[in-house]
Amino acid sequence: MQKLKSIACTLTLLLSACTAGTTPSQPTATPTPETPTLETTPPSPSVPASTYNSADRRANNPANPATTAQRSPIPNPVFEPILPELKQQAGIPVLLPDYLFGGDGASEVYAILETANPSQYRVMLAFTPDCTGGTACRLGEVTGEQLTPDLPPLEGKTVPLDNGISGYFVDAVCAANCSDATLSWEQSGGRYTVGIKAGKPENLVKMANSAIAAGPF
Repeated sequence: MQKLKSIACTLTLLLSACTAGTTPSQPTATPTPETPTLETTPPSPSVPASTYNSADRRANNPANPATTAQRSPIPNPVFEPILPELKQQAGIPVLLPDYLFGGDGASEVYAILETANPSQYRVMLAFTPDCTGGTACRLGEVTGEQLTPDLPPLEGKTVPLDNGISGYFVDAVCAANCSDATLSWEQSGGRYTVGIKAGKPENLVKMANSAIAAGPF
């Protein structure tokens, strides 16, 4: 009996020792799913409006070559029929206005070459292609002549023209009919005149400036 108690005590001690040395298992942690990181593209630096000027727009949108090419001078279309002969025969730079008072489409205007030689040219502006200078068909004239020492000085009311040029206005004389009012100036070794029958100074100034702007042909 004593022996059985001893064995029982020994077993009890062994079971206690085993229980004391056993480490309870730790619960396995459930891994938290990782949140994917979204890659973001850094924003492009903005261009201030003040620096995006017309030069930048031209670089992005090249201009039409037809608009950037140097333009040849173009006179009023009424001069086109006589221009080849005038350029060939005139010995001085030819100035022709782009603007014509009275040539606004209300009436047909014709350019009639009266004189063209090495020292001068004279073009009559008329309402008919066969006008010979009669008052009913005549509108005015455009002339040019070479500057020479024997030319008398220009007279009339001084009016400013483009490019620092001085023009001289002479009013029309009216009786039964009116003569041409004229505006004359000198440049490029020539004396040039535009005239309109009973013309106003402001209209002749506009004609003269358009001829100066177009340049010689």
